Amino acid sequence: MIELIYLLVTTHFTILSVTLYLHRSQAHKGIDFHPIISHAMRFWLWLTTGMVTKEWVAVHRLHHRHCDKANDPHSPHVYGILNVLFKGAWLYNNAAKDTQMVEQYSAGTVNDWIEKNLYSKYSLHGIIALLIINTLLFQGWGILIWLIQMAWIPFWAAGVVNGLGHWFGYRNGQTKDFSRNIFPLDFIVGGELLHNNHHLAPANPKFKVKWYELDIGWIYCVVLCKLRLATLR
Repeated sequence: MIELIYLLVTTHFTILSVTLYLHRSQAHKGIDFHPIISHAMRFWLWLTTGMVTKEWVAVHRLHHRHCDKANDPHSPHVYGILNVLFKGAWLYNNAAKDTQMVEQYSAGTVNDWIEKNLYSKYSLHGIIALLIINTLLFQGWGILIWLIQMAWIPFWAAGVVNGLGHWFGYRNGQTKDFSRNIFPLDFIVGGELLHNNHHLAPANPKFKVKWYELDIGWIYCVVLCKLRLATLR
């Protein structure tokens, strides 16, 4: 039971770190977090995903710039729904290798000492450290937990959000892309599957539009703002 609780808590925090820090704060500048909060999420992403902030932001901004068109790095209407759903992480990594594109689209992202000398330079060391931690905590089960943690963002974010979020669901407004909302499945990914809502107003950190929609990420934003640990921009 403790293993399951650990898995659910850790994967939930990974999703929150992606939607709050990488997406709403770094990519779209909709909200700023207190350094304690932002660094906790940066450290957790290094530990559980190995993703580099400026690369993630650049690929995401490129997606918005060319959404569902030829230069979109992960559109199901360009690459096919099954390719994005099951190979979304590969498409992301392929796009992130374009260093010129990354420099062009990552303006304004965090670039302090620890980002340059640890999180970016040794991006894979965090997930190796997590494997060691899991194994020390749960022995053989720790390896299985680690494998699920490693697949969590590639499947749910790179696959489901980028794939199904542009393929299936309802729309609250017309955009020039094929973005869709999928409710109530969006609660698993912190509100990210309110995808059409996000594409209607990318800079708005609140993805919820209809009263019945659940944007867990926005709930955390409100709580952190009330605690003076975040500021809306």
